[in-house]
Amino acid sequence: MTDLVTWAELGGSLAAIGGAAYARHAHPAAYWSTVGLPLSVARLLASYSSTMDACGLTVEPSRWRALAVRATTRREVRPVPPRRGVIRPTTTGLRIRLRLAPGQEPADVAASAERLRHAWGVHAVHVRDVKPGVVELRLVGFDVLRKVRMPRRLDGGSLRIPVALREDATAFVRDYQAVPHELVLGATLSGKSMYLRNLLTGLAAQPVALVGIDCKRGVELAPFAPRLSALATDPDQAAELLPALMKEMEDRYDLIKARQGIAPGTPEELITSDLWGLPEDERPAPIVLFVDEVAELFLVATRKEEERRDEMVTHLIRLAQLGRAAGIYLEVCGQRFGAELGKGATMLRAQLTGRVCHRVNDEASAKMALGDIAPEAVLAACAIAPELPGLAVVGDTSGGWSRIRTPYLSLADAAATCRATAHLAPDVPALHPLRPYVQPMPVEAYGPVATARPVIE
Repeated sequence: MTDLVTWAELGGSLAAIGGAAYARHAHPAAYWSTVGLPLSVARLLASYSSTMDACGLTVEPSRWRALAVRATTRREVRPVPPRRGVIRPTTTGLRIRLRLAPGQEPADVAASAERLRHAWGVHAVHVRDVKPGVVELRLVGFDVLRKVRMPRRLDGGSLRIPVALREDATAFVRDYQAVPHELVLGATLSGKSMYLRNLLTGLAAQPVALVGIDCKRGVELAPFAPRLSALATDPDQAAELLPALMKEMEDRYDLIKARQGIAPGTPEELITSDLWGLPEDERPAPIVLFVDEVAELFLVATRKEEERRDEMVTHLIRLAQLGRAAGIYLEVCGQRFGAELGKGATMLRAQLTGRVCHRVNDEASAKMALGDIAPEAVLAACAIAPELPGLAVVGDTSGGWSRIRTPYLSLADAAATCRATAHLAPDVPALHPLRPYVQPMPVEAYGPVATARPVIE
């Protein structure tokens, strides 16, 4: 009987260990909530002072504190770590605020993030500057980018689209008013189209005019035709679309100038220098231009095509330089975007503030996207594995960068969203000639139709 109980206890322990190991691999969020969170909190509370001392994040106590310790406890005076705030558990990790000691800076804590990760047994530690003297540690319990689940509370709004998940478990929001133009690079099957798909469907639910240039005969953007205000599927149509956008931009500037030329004595809040300062009833709808495979606009074979290319590139550069104030934004996508494409490529790239780099085929392509704004992010972009489509490195001109991954969205669901929101497409008369033709849905798609019955008197 004793042996049976012993074997039962041993079997139960092995089953619990095996179940925990399986949950950690297959269901990391459940494992973190049940096992990982309590263990990490216990490690943090038990080893906080010693870990901070080992990481060099402690300072000598003040003279009054040293005297008080010697007078009350008569023990050795130890270095003081940063004051710890309340530990706040989340579904993906922990958050804790630290009040830095005099003489410390957030860079000191960020330099020790890898040591803190190993000491407290978490997947990653990210440091965020909250205010002078206070930093927030975001402890991530597992790899949130392996299986993307967007947070429940998303910070959206006008031209703010939560499009991906950051490695610190926060949402990456594409904010067009803060970063008006963006360059998205990535090799084939890197997830570039998925990023574009999530972004476009997010904008489809807002009163924004969506315009597309897809010189691959429209295979990427044609499924979203019901929501597009204009679509060019070859360089010839693009050569017609870009001048129409230029004319629309000039008309909007005329509208802004007319608003500026009002009578003296008008309050300053009614004087504007961009589209968003206009009254809502006078404000035209913003326009977002998606350019898929931008290299197709640069490559030419004859001299006649070269003249057309120079004209299109000039229009793109002018839209990038002047379009923000007129409410026109660019989203330029491609596999490679360097000086070898031709005249104007480097100048256009310099106007694209936001940068998103998916997996690329060589280091030079990563440098084209990130080398001029965040050189240390180039190595991170080159390390993206082929089995992780949608993983990318995002940066901006401030020099900051992070890893993101877009959630999976099927083409059928994205197309259905565009069909359902087709009524939200604003009316832009300048784009009417290039509005894509949408084949009407068959009657069966709307459900069964009731058959007429004769009236019986």
